[in-house]
Amino acid sequence: MEKKFTVSILSFQKIGQIEGAWSADDYKALLTLMEFEDELESMSESDLREMCLMSLNDFEASEAARFVLTHITEGELPDGKIDQISHDMIENKLWEEYPDPSYHKRFFDAYGLLRKAFNGTFAAPTGVRFQARVSAQHANDLDVFKPDTEPALTRLLAAGIAENAILNRLYNEKIQGDDFPEAENILWQVKEISTSDKEVTYEIISSELWFGDFEDVESFTGSTHADAIKEDEE
Repeated sequence: MEKKFTVSILSFQKIGQIEGAWSADDYKALLTLMEFEDELESMSESDLREMCLMSLNDFEASEAARFVLTHITEGELPDGKIDQISHDMIENKLWEEYPDPSYHKRFFDAYGLLRKAFNGTFAAPTGVRFQARVSAQHANDLDVFKPDTEPALTRLLAAGIAENAILNRLYNEKIQGDDFPEAENILWQVKEISTSDKEVTYEIISSELWFGDFEDVESFTGSTHADAIKEDEE
């Protein structure tokens, strides 16, 4: 059943990287791939980061990209595909253009790291961080966002942008339907900031491709629904 809400965009910011996207373990793994021989366990996270950036810069841009891609894809892609993508990354916006959206956030993080290492060279990743306050007519209407927040929230946010926006054109059937697994790859991060009986505020990180239009939006009304409960989940 459709639930109607009022959504207020409380803040909006364009971002080129996500804080905390890379951990000490990530830097260690990358340095190991690059055959960095020094003792890594005794190094602080900030030192690991600086060493990783300097080590990446010792390679050609596409070769450095290959190391990063090898790490973030964790064996999911064949070597030939990784080689192709490593060359495409320099000019193409793969965090938007790659056919499989499950890689978009990972590619976004990769571009951020590689641009730091090469002081540019790679295309500048474009993401957005915004806070959205969702106001319900009835307290139990907010249950539509539980337990899986992303499908219902993506459907609701889609109501705040133009019908011919890329999100609505590509995923219209999913937005209207009852199974939207791609939503978790569209909303890269969702954090509940505050909640009350009839309101919940989310901080959302995603691609500018999907929600860049919210820069000029203050509020809107829209309806949404949750994914259908599958038999094996009942």
